[in-house]
Amino acid sequence: EKEPPKEFALPPSNQAMRRVYAYLLQQRHISREVLSAFAQKGLIYESRELSIDQTKVYHNAVFVGTDEHGVARHAQKRSTNSQGKSFKLNVAGSDARYSFHHPGTDGDLYVFEAPIDLLSYITLHPENWQQHSYVACCGTSYEPVRWILTRMEAPQMVSLCLDHDNAGDQGCERMAKQISSEFGFPTRRLVPEQKDWNEDLCALREAPRRQRMEMEMR
Repeated sequence: EKEPPKEFALPPSNQAMRRVYAYLLQQRHISREVLSAFAQKGLIYESRELSIDQTKVYHNAVFVGTDEHGVARHAQKRSTNSQGKSFKLNVAGSDARYSFHHPGTDGDLYVFEAPIDLLSYITLHPENWQQHSYVACCGTSYEPVRWILTRMEAPQMVSLCLDHDNAGDQGCERMAKQISSEFGFPTRRLVPEQKDWNEDLCALREAPRRQRMEMEMR
């Protein structure tokens, strides 16, 4: 017999967000203004979770997705470890339709694979960002894109910003066909220079430091 689907529940939160802010600001180079905008809405927070044997405490970054009523229906956890093995996973019982997103007021929708790529793109292109809509599929699922398009008043352009690799290219091609067939909206492919938008952001932010090091070595 099939097991019944697990009921969705957000991971317990930590009182502070020191580790998440340090990870996203210092390691991922996300803009503090952008990070704070999502954190203030409760869409990004730091979890405090005990191991199964209750001997260890884990602190993860949690990216929350809500439904049309503002109720949390989806969450992805991402390790904030600076050393050792990192991981990311969707919380059991998450509804794929409601993955991490930002609803804007104009007709532009930007589609990403991961929440950190979404935040990175906004950091790289901050002008009037809150007017646009953004969604991170937490993979390459079409369901979050379909749902947010049905919620937008007048969609005009869908920018597909998945990773610059085979999976991302194939995902963009598939989504473009699905959007055209179901909605008839125009799409375009935005390609990061590196593998993903966070790698682009990190390369830009770390370039001055590398240049200084090269100058010192000469």
